[in-house]
Amino acid sequence: MKKKISLLAAACIALSVFLSGCRKSDDKTFKVGMEAGYPPFNWTQTDDSGGAVKIDGSSEYAGGYDVEIAKRIAEGLGKELVIVKTEWLGLIPALTSGKIDAIIAGMSPTAERKESIDFTDDYYKSDLVMVVKKGSKYENATSIQDFKGAKITAQLNTFHYTVIDQIEGVDKQTAMDDFPAMRTALESGVIDGYVSERPEGVSAEAANPNFKMVVFTDGFETSEEDTSIAVGIKKGSDLKNKINEILAGISEEERISIMDAAIKNQPASN
Repeated sequence: MKKKISLLAAACIALSVFLSGCRKSDDKTFKVGMEAGYPPFNWTQTDDSGGAVKIDGSSEYAGGYDVEIAKRIAEGLGKELVIVKTEWLGLIPALTSGKIDAIIAGMSPTAERKESIDFTDDYYKSDLVMVVKKGSKYENATSIQDFKGAKITAQLNTFHYTVIDQIEGVDKQTAMDDFPAMRTALESGVIDGYVSERPEGVSAEAANPNFKMVVFTDGFETSEEDTSIAVGIKKGSDLKNKINEILAGISEEERISIMDAAIKNQPASN
């Protein structure tokens, strides 16, 4: 009986050491979730050019503004950055389930999202724009009300989609899963425009000469939480203060420089 107990104890110790080793390995990584399909914040490419990071479990790489911010955070934490490509609607579930440690994906810290997860301080702020076809009757719009009767959409489960209701008489289309889908719909004439943020609008113009970003003088009514972008983390995570310290060390000038480089480096296919 004593021998059996000793063997059991030894097995338990071995298991404990094994699990401890697993935890130690996990502690060395910073797993970040993003769509890798929202340029210039994040996109997918085939190589590591421009400082892109390999996507976990894939032969592809992720680049963009979010990736550069994630790299700086991982370095500040003393951890290896791991990019986990995740669909937009799966980001929060991936975080709460522990599949990823943070969401760095152009996500706004809305009140609804704060019910499920916490957010750090902002790492970017932007304005809403409309992306349309160059040469269309909406190209020179200055007010959102110029889009009366237009077929307009935005990404599913974002505040971009809700603000469409501010346009009187708009032909609001079904929300789409991601920005590549909206760009394809715009190019093919399925929609007349989609609501976006300025960096993505600049990115769309750079990627396709047929696209035009409309900047409004009479634009959408938004709250600061809607146009701010922050890192999503688990409720009560001790990463919050650590990440805020790292973000505080990234000057506004450097953030602008990172975004400018992201817009310049984005693949043409995006």
